[in-house]
Amino acid sequence: MTMKSHKFAVGQTVRYSPGSKSYSAPADSYKVVRLLPAEANDYQYRVKSSADGHERVVKESQLS
Repeated sequence: MTMKSHKFAVGQTVRYSPGSKSYSAPADSYKVVRLLPAEANDYQYRVKSSADGHERVVKESQLS
């Protein structure tokens, strides 16, 4: 299976939804700061919180 490209671009504001099993961060607006390679067929991104400036790595499936 060939993967598509990243859905979101650097500088884009996205909504992070961690899901019910994650307690690491609240659902909030984040800015994409870096595109990362895929892990288990899910692209990853480094994002920065609009609220507190904290950065984290998230999967594309957690963003909208």
